[in-house]
Amino acid sequence: YIYNFFNKKNISGIVFNTNDGVQIFINCEESKIISLLDNLVLNKPKIAKIKTCIHKITENKIFNGFEIIESNSDNKPSLLLTPDFGICEQCNKELLQIENKRYQYPFTTCTNCGPRLSIVTDLPYDRKNTTMNNFSMCSSCKDEYDNPNNRRFHSQTNSCPNCKIQLALFENGKWQNDYKNYDYIIEQWCKGKIIAIKGLGGFLLTCDANNSETIKRLRILKNRPSKPFALMYHDVYELAEDVEMGIGEKLEIEELYAPIVLLTIKKEMDRWTKLAVNDIAPNLNSVGVMLPNTPLFKILLDKYKKPIIATSANLSGEPIIFDEEKSLNDLTALSDLILSNNRKITIPQDDSVVKLSSIKFYKTIFRRSRGLAPSYLNTNLKLPKTSILGLGAMLKSTFTILNNKKIHVSQYIGNTADYQTQENFKNTLNTYQKLLKPNFDVILTDKHSGYFTNIYGKELAEEKGIEIVEVQHHKAHLFAVLGENNLLETDENILGIIWDGTGLGDDGNIWGGEFFLYNNGTTNRVHHLDEFPFIVGDKLPKEPRISAFVIAAEIENKKRIKSKFSKTEWNVYKKLLKSSTLKSTSIGRLFDAAASIILGIDKQTYEGEAAMQLESAAHRYFRKNNFTKYYSYLNGFDEVPVKFTVFLLQNIIIDLNKEFNPDFIAAKFHITLAHYMSIIANEQARKNHLTKVVFSGGVFQNQWLKELILSFMQNDFELFFHNELSPNDENISFGQLMYYIYSK
Repeated sequence: YIYNFFNKKNISGIVFNTNDGVQIFINCEESKIISLLDNLVLNKPKIAKIKTCIHKITENKIFNGFEIIESNSDNKPSLLLTPDFGICEQCNKELLQIENKRYQYPFTTCTNCGPRLSIVTDLPYDRKNTTMNNFSMCSSCKDEYDNPNNRRFHSQTNSCPNCKIQLALFENGKWQNDYKNYDYIIEQWCKGKIIAIKGLGGFLLTCDANNSETIKRLRILKNRPSKPFALMYHDVYELAEDVEMGIGEKLEIEELYAPIVLLTIKKEMDRWTKLAVNDIAPNLNSVGVMLPNTPLFKILLDKYKKPIIATSANLSGEPIIFDEEKSLNDLTALSDLILSNNRKITIPQDDSVVKLSSIKFYKTIFRRSRGLAPSYLNTNLKLPKTSILGLGAMLKSTFTILNNKKIHVSQYIGNTADYQTQENFKNTLNTYQKLLKPNFDVILTDKHSGYFTNIYGKELAEEKGIEIVEVQHHKAHLFAVLGENNLLETDENILGIIWDGTGLGDDGNIWGGEFFLYNNGTTNRVHHLDEFPFIVGDKLPKEPRISAFVIAAEIENKKRIKSKFSKTEWNVYKKLLKSSTLKSTSIGRLFDAAASIILGIDKQTYEGEAAMQLESAAHRYFRKNNFTKYYSYLNGFDEVPVKFTVFLLQNIIIDLNKEFNPDFIAAKFHITLAHYMSIIANEQARKNHLTKVVFSGGVFQNQWLKELILSFMQNDFELFFHNELSPNDENISFGQLMYYIYSK
């Protein structure tokens, strides 16, 4: 792009990559340089991100024409890492052109698309510093690579059938190299086979999305009883037959970073395909869908013309498999066939997941990974020159590196309570350190001493002889959303509402329903959900019925709760309740309790299952009815009852006894929570003269709750949510960094 830009303007000079970024030297009159740079930045390629653009006068040197010269990697890396991209429109077209040399070539790429982060071995990003270094270009590809007028000019992933990356099929204990029989893959899907296919960031397990029996078998193999699977469709037209998709959602799913987008499933009578919905997303109204993100998937899906399951190849809770040599036994245990290739993956990544809200079309990132991670660009933040490592929390773990005043927020890594995920976390961090070469001055961790990141952080700090700082979980959430919205240095009072499932509080209890007052680096906890006993440790979030038991302990009529337990269980839990000193203010557990009482979900097989089903129930009501504070259990209240949780569950039980529709009660639960936030916000506004409210924590992935917040509060307050980061614990590592830099 830069070469062509200056050539067209007949400006002589040179351009080259360095570890600091792109450097350009030109012969130009000083008076013209500002307009030239403005033009350069304004017309940049869609996938390019320019953090800063500075210029200075250098010693006089005359250039003859404009040229690209060899990269310079003498300095420590100070540039942003480039994420992977899906297949671009032009490469898509070439796949289907019989006369094109890349017709049905499954690794077609250009400078505008294809792998980046997943294949890099060193910086700067040149072919020799990627796993493409093992593949020599043929003369035709080399001509494209050297031709500045070709869109494959300096495309580091350039290849074709003459200098190809090879597919390989593993079946019945044998590898078939240089594999080309796409029709056989289609036949196997039709026969109900599960095929592991190597994608951009790792292997995906695929099968026919209409085949109920195969999907059930896949659930058994993955040990994934009910967590929803993602789907892949060959185009948006077929997709539109099965889901409700607005123009915003269509544009999102067609984005070059190729995300999974959560969309509402149409009713069976309105669907075109025979999608096995109940097996794909049990008891949910929405499903994650994506388009083919690699040429291989494009070729296969264009032939199959039906949706497939496309889920990470792993046992539930473990990291995605990306190295078939090390994990062949695991892959064969999960699938009937393996379709791999001989291009190595260095940094594994899951697919990114996003959702647009139904009415306001507000985008929320559920999982920030392939295509979005790792670079985070915010030129408004004042960053120190020190190198800092934030290690995040436990669930939905990430790490954040500040190096040379640039922020890198890693891709989603997973639940580090799992040993394999711990090893993946360490390996990924080691890879980033190799690339960025930071010399850390301080390490930041969550305050919970039982978290892997806390234990590992202390080990690293001792090994390196550097400072370690523990940051309270919910304050990290607060600083993350403040940092994203450039509110950290304001002298105004800001209310932060931080709602999630769990996090160790400053008082040693389990927080999760927090209201903070923030002002220019200082933070005070001004309100929280009323406390309830926290018993049985990790079993509490796994069994919503126990949350119902502890929160409803003060309710007189416990018939509905008691029926969920055996006599022995009931007596044991009553004793634990009396002896418990640990308290919780977790909104996540309140969602669990409500889901248990309203929907009868007493045990869950994956994190957030009960809350997701409760949101789905509310969704069914809101799709047909307006939402209003009239249906809030707090309607008519100027203040929140002291025992709000007990008050809420008591009213839910009253409605159930009246035989109200569970979907309506689930909607009322959501309305009441939004109303609760509104009452507290107005109370704090009167006390502290504030007009801004920020929101963070996994609870704010709930799109209907967000819709209600906007409806009830946006006329009175400026509301701020996460934009480029997920509201869940993925943002904790970034928040730790912001806390360390800006807290007072």
